[in-house]
Amino acid sequence: MENSKILNCNYETINPNIISADNCRIFDESGKEYIDFESGIWSVPLGYGNKQVNDAMIKQLSQISHIGYYCSAKIVEEAAEKVLALLDFADGKCVFLTAGSEAVEFGVQLAKKIMGKQYFLCLENYFLSSYGTSANRNQDSWISLDLSEYNKNASDFLKDVPFDKIGAFVFEPGSASGLVKPPPKELIEAIERKIKENGGIFIVNEVTTGIGRTGKWFGFEHYNICPDIVSMGKGIGNGYPVSVIALSKRIADLAGKCGFRYSQSHQNDPLGCAVVKEVITVIEDNQYIKRSAEIGAILKHKLLELQKKHECIKDVRGVGLMCAVEFHADVHFSLENVHRELFDAGYITGFLARANLFRFDPPITIEIGQIEKMINALDGILCSV
Repeated sequence: MENSKILNCNYETINPNIISADNCRIFDESGKEYIDFESGIWSVPLGYGNKQVNDAMIKQLSQISHIGYYCSAKIVEEAAEKVLALLDFADGKCVFLTAGSEAVEFGVQLAKKIMGKQYFLCLENYFLSSYGTSANRNQDSWISLDLSEYNKNASDFLKDVPFDKIGAFVFEPGSASGLVKPPPKELIEAIERKIKENGGIFIVNEVTTGIGRTGKWFGFEHYNICPDIVSMGKGIGNGYPVSVIALSKRIADLAGKCGFRYSQSHQNDPLGCAVVKEVITVIEDNQYIKRSAEIGAILKHKLLELQKKHECIKDVRGVGLMCAVEFHADVHFSLENVHRELFDAGYITGFLARANLFRFDPPITIEIGQIEKMINALDGILCSV
């Protein structure tokens, strides 16, 4: 993009001329179609331009989209009730913000205020947020567990962790900075027991793993755990910038007592809340969570078939519609070129060069035929190289 006025800090813009979208497809100005296996930035579980969500936005826009600190609207309470029901947080509370990172950092700062303990606990190399203490994770206040050292013995692995000094564990259930590595079930459940035995708080970051991505409403549901705080973003707005922090009753009561304060200009905006309510409604009415699990199994199966055919593929892993293909580090061809050829063929996938990995996070509305076409295209490219 020569002479572009847009600063792109992370990825190369391969096609700057996208003008429209429909469900899993986006179109450029020449009419070329791309099937998006990344859901934007993992943000549109219902695909682009979902009519029910758009209609709910238009309706709310015609009424009121933003409101000040001293007022509220019925739609805010209705959205909170929808979110809390998903989590079985009876008598809990919600805060609606604008970004997933902000939702995670909100939960961390609230836990710090409530607990007043020295440390937070997290998993090393698992992304939490883009800024704040949850992004910096300095050694003075964070203990990071390196899963590469895990010996499949939770008690032994955790024996030196000072749980009495830890206020909260912040858990990201498996996107792992795009590597798609769900942590061991027995370890996470052991950490939860230790945290709660010491009166601590269990926080879950569901920004990338929530809203049906893993074949369940939330990634933590693949574990036998009960979180205290759940942060949501991306998918909960289906492309609209809204995020949610959900608090259990215990944490909501403690938040009221500890004097925690937070102000943000678009906190609990009616428009964002209308979107959240409708996204949940559409997913429930169409049984899309069940569909995500079923279609995800088909995607993973087809990727595994591809692995059997191509020795260059080291690993296929995933849960629900969050899948990854990792290639051997010594492949004799350019994975970047493969990714570009796949893009040129009309398929948008994630690519992590540092990990030799392609990632697939399509909308939960993806069709089996679209998956088959992408697999065939990738197969043809790998055969040619």
